Order: sequence, then structure tokens, then C-alpha cells
Amino acid sequence: MATASSITNNQEKRIDPDENVLQKHVAFFDRNHDGIVYPWETFQGFRAIGCGYLLSSVACIFINLGLSQKTRRGKFPSIFLPIEIKNIEKAKHGSDSGVYDSQGRFVPSKFEEIFSKHAKKNPEALTSDELMGLLKANREPKDYKGWLASYTEWKILYVLCKDKYGLLHKETVRAVYDGSLFEQMEKEHSEKKNK
Repeated sequence: MATASSITNNQEKRIDPDENVLQKHVAFFDRNHDGIVYPWETFQGFRAIGCGYLLSSVACIFINLGLSQKTRRGKFPSIFLPIEIKNIEKAKHGSDSGVYDSQGRFVPSKFEEIFSKHAKKNPEALTSDELMGLLKANREPKDYKGWLASYTEWKILYVLCKDKYGLLHKETVRAVYDGSLFEQMEKEHSEKKNK
């Protein structure tokens, strides 16, 4: 999976404060680049980054079922569960870190807060316990869907991207927010398959 060293090479990359990086984050899964993510594209995206069939199958149902109608407000529900990338900020869930604002832009102070408040053993990484502390601190009362969404997102990220010492590095987390992590993981997975 994406290693800390491979992500660190992109460390100097700065995020434009007006860019909708949430769209960029989701666009990786738009495999045919038409602005819409269908469940089979979510499945293909998860497979491309090295996830197994079971996780990819569950993810495509969970993600598209949870986000489709939120990105298509005012439209009749579709059995194909499309996610419209241009409206992805409307699907932002509660109990999150606040790193994406309501327009899908990156909020640097909220990103830094993740590590200043929760990274105790290493200021540049999170342990599993520190990650659980982050999730508990971000919980909004009775926001069970938000709790589940946050837990799922962060635990999958941790399992896929922790290093051999169980640390989830800051630059890896930044890369997931700026949309570059999935491309890096796909490249690494592809190289492994071709060996």
C-alpha cells in the first residue's frame, strides 16, 4: 500500500485554499471521467488501490447508497446510485474532522489540529489509539450515521496506509484530503502486480 516514504516525496505540494479538493478526492473513483461515480466505478477504484473483493463490494454499496441522493437533491432517486461529483460537498457528513469546509475546500488549521490535539507519541503520525481518540472527539451527539461514516473512512485509511510500526503518517493523511493518495496507491498496486 502507499508507504510513508512514497507520500513524503509529495510533501512540498501546497493546496490551493479555493480549490474544491473534496471533488478531487472523489474524482479518482470516476473511472470513465464523466463526472458521475456509479457503484461499479467505486468497486473498480477500490480494487485499483489494492483492496480485496469483499471490501470493494461492501464499500461500493455503502458509499454509493449513502451519498447518491445527497448529491442529487431534487431529482428522483436512481436505482443505479450515481454520485454527482459536482455536488459532493452536499454529501459531507457530520462528526467529521472539519478539514473539508461546506464548499469542499481544504481547511489547513483543521488539518493541523488533528495532529496537534491527537498525535501524542509522534507529532507527525497517529497510532490506532490516537485515531480512536480523534473519532471520539469529533462525535456530534446522536449523529450515528456520521459516527459510522467517520469510523469507516478512518479505519480503512489506517488499515491500508499504516506503516510497519502502526503509524498513520501526516503526509499520508494530507494526501487523502488533497486527492493524491488514491493515485499513488493505484500506481504502487499496479507496479506490484506487474512484478
